[in-house]
Amino acid sequence: MPYQPIKLDEKLARFSQHWSPRVVAEMNDYQFKLVKLAGEFVWHAHADTDEEFIVLQGAMRIEFRDGEVALRAGEMFVVPKGVEHRPCAEEECSVMLVEPRGVINTGEAGGAYTAANDVWV
Repeated sequence: MPYQPIKLDEKLARFSQHWSPRVVAEMNDYQFKLVKLAGEFVWHAHADTDEEFIVLQGAMRIEFRDGEVALRAGEMFVVPKGVEHRPCAEEECSVMLVEPRGVINTGEAGGAYTAANDVWV
């Protein structure tokens, strides 16, 4: 069996859509997803799971009803389950998400930004 690293830059170059996570690997019941952010997302929460953001390129912020956190490349943040939040990026930003398989990116909010699950790059 050949052992090959997953080259994140190459995977990111294969898509241009914003707010549409792409799966790059799985571990147990978790998926590693790449996503490109630009602009403001929808306010949403995930009732059953925390949501983790690792910024790979660029900068973003996560807004909360009572504040916000700013993140740059090389930083991460975990939004606790049930906490309403809105990711934003003034310029395009690349992020890795690590989530349980089947998590919907818009949580309970749904809407136009809801991405299809299990889209691989």
